[in-house]
Amino acid sequence: MEIKKDFQGWCKIKEALHGISDDKIVYFRDKEIWWCALGVNIGFEQDGKNNDYERPVLILKKINRYLALVVPLSTKTKDHPYYLSYQYGGKSYSALVLQIRVISSKRFLRRIGKVENLVFRTIVDFTGGFVSGKK
Repeated sequence: MEIKKDFQGWCKIKEALHGISDDKIVYFRDKEIWWCALGVNIGFEQDGKNNDYERPVLILKKINRYLALVVPLSTKTKDHPYYLSYQYGGKSYSALVLQIRVISSKRFLRRIGKVENLVFRTIVDFTGGFVSGKK
């Protein structure tokens, strides 16, 4: 199955994001959900959608003001060990924990909100201590 992807369109957006000056970088915290320019990725890696190639992500760990460890989110729920389902704002979502990655804070577009402590703890605990640095 071949999936058509717009790599050239994404490269233009990626170049603009890279050019964002440090004084324009947004402030973010652990537990927040942001629309994030994840882009067009290889194979079955999670892609962004729409004009900005965006997808919601949950910030698992703020590394510094420039980097964050995030997990992509989806409105699709699956009976799959790496799709952790949760409720937010009365709707069902999944955290795609298999696709956790470090990203630049230049990719953050708009803050959506913040997950509850219990949801956040469940996702972090699933990582086996990787996120918290504990084993």
